[in-house]
Parts: sequence; structure tokens; C-alpha cells
Amino acid sequence: MKKTILVVGGAGYIGSHMVKMLLAQGCQVVVLDNLSNGYRNAVLGGDFVFGDLGDKNNLDYVFQAYQFDGVMHFASFIQVGESVTKPGMYYQNNVANTLNLLDAMVKYDVKHFIFSSTAAIFGEPQSVPLDETHPKNPINPYGLSKWMVEQILRDYETASGLRSICLRYFNAAGADPDGELGERHIPETHLIPLVLQAASQRREQITIFGQDYDTPDGTCIRDYIHINDLCQAHWRALQQLWNGNSSTAYNLGNGEGFSVREVIDVAKQVTGLPIPIVEGQRREGDPARLVADAQQAKAKLGWQPQFTELETIISHAWAWEQQHGKKW
Repeated sequence: MKKTILVVGGAGYIGSHMVKMLLAQGCQVVVLDNLSNGYRNAVLGGDFVFGDLGDKNNLDYVFQAYQFDGVMHFASFIQVGESVTKPGMYYQNNVANTLNLLDAMVKYDVKHFIFSSTAAIFGEPQSVPLDETHPKNPINPYGLSKWMVEQILRDYETASGLRSICLRYFNAAGADPDGELGERHIPETHLIPLVLQAASQRREQITIFGQDYDTPDGTCIRDYIHINDLCQAHWRALQQLWNGNSSTAYNLGNGEGFSVREVIDVAKQVTGLPIPIVEGQRREGDPARLVADAQQAKAKLGWQPQFTELETIISHAWAWEQQHGKKW
């Protein structure tokens, strides 16, 4: 029997790739998105409902119109710096609006929830790579809002039996290998698209924030996970809930770290173009290394990332940038 999935934030970067994958798996997909950070033309199929999680009447409409087998939630605000200057906006959208969604799930007896969480819940790393047992000490409202929801989910399970899997991403990157979808944030804050925009001359230069970290080349090391691998983990997590497994949380990453300079060097090789660089000061709150230990996800979900090479991740992102970058 065909499963029906609600994808909240399905017009955004990760959500749109997830919708494409769910459709390929034969699911009926319903996207709920207010298009504040997403694009209607990024939703490649299924049913689209324009709406906001702040609107409880809209949620009633959606949950009455469909009988959902699961909900995936990608509709959070994600900019760390903005969360520091506008904490209320982040707590309202990322926490209060998520409560509205959870209440609707309880009201309409939907039991399976996949939550898009983040490595930002860990704060400053005490050890690298970071596994699921690492202390949770978020250092900004964005990370704190996600950690609040993770804890709230435990109480909802106790009260109503709503089971959930929280997936803590490190750095989602790359684009749909078919070239249909890619990353388009305004403003863009992620390193790989910023570097490629500098290569395509949509941006004058790329700034390296700090060159004196305790890393081989002095620049920060981050873990980049291909968007399709990320979505594959979500699909497997939802299947795990359908199979009766308990609520849990997994870290998702490549398990490999790449420095800022490595990203720029590989981007130069992939594009064959110069990438102007400016050296800037360190940014507050930037750890030298952030790398995931994703062994639990691999062992428990049977998940194995396919696109682990930095060159592949950047090649897919570059194909998208070349084809679509100047159109929006």
C-alpha cells in the first residue's frame, strides 16, 4: 500500500531533494511550505499546500485532507549569526511552530516523525569525531532551538506514543546528480556554493575566516555530506520507525573532514577557473574541527554514503551552478 508522507519545508534545499527521493520510492508526497526560504518550482511532484506552521487552521486542513504515514520536518531557520541577533524569531519558528506540528500529529493520530536536527546541538567539540554521546551544549539560539525540540520529542512520546528519529547533520552539500535540484539560499552562507559563485563570477571573492587554526593548513575542517546521502538516511530512518523501532537520534556525516583551503583547491580543479581569495579574521564560535562519527547510522540504519569524494560533491554543485545559478 502506498505510503503518504507530509514534508514540511519541502520546497527548500534539503526538503526538495527529499521529495524527489520519496516520489522515486513510490510514496504519495504532500509538501507544506510558506516559500519564505523555498521555491515552488523546486517541488518536482506530489501535492503542494502553501501554508505556515504558525497557522493551526492550515494544519487542521492538511491533516484532515490526508491520512499521513509519516511527517518529515525541514522548515526551521538555519542561520547561526541571525539566530544570535534575532533569537525570538528562531524560538518562534523552530520551537513554537514545531509544537503546533506535533500537536496536529497527536490530534490526528500520526505516530512517525523525522526531525531535521543539527551538529550545532553539541557546541564546542570536546572530542573529534563527534558521536551521539558527545555532551550537548549549544552555543547559539539556532543550536539551542534544535536541542529543545529533541528533548520535547521525548515528552511527546511518553504522552502520546509519537515516535521520532532526530538526524543531526554536519554540512549538507552538493546537488541532485540529475541536475534538477540544487542549493539556492538567499543569503547564501554555505562554503561550497559561495566558492562556486566566486568561480562563476556571481561573487567577487571568497573570504577565508582564520588561517591559524590547529589544522594541517591552518583553516577550519568541516564534514561535508552529499545531499542525496542525507536524504537516503531520512528514508531509512522513516522505514525504521515503520518497522516498530524505538525513537532515537543519529549523527549524519561523511566521517571525513576537509579544510576550507582543500574545498577551494578542489573547486579550482573541478571548475578550471580562478577563485579569488581574501584572508579574514577568525569568526567567533568557529571550532577548528567539526567531523561526525556516523557509525551508529551506518550500523542501525544500514546506511552507507555513496558520494563521499569531495570532488564528486563539488562537481554536482558546479553542474547546478552552471545550469541554474544566474536564473535566480
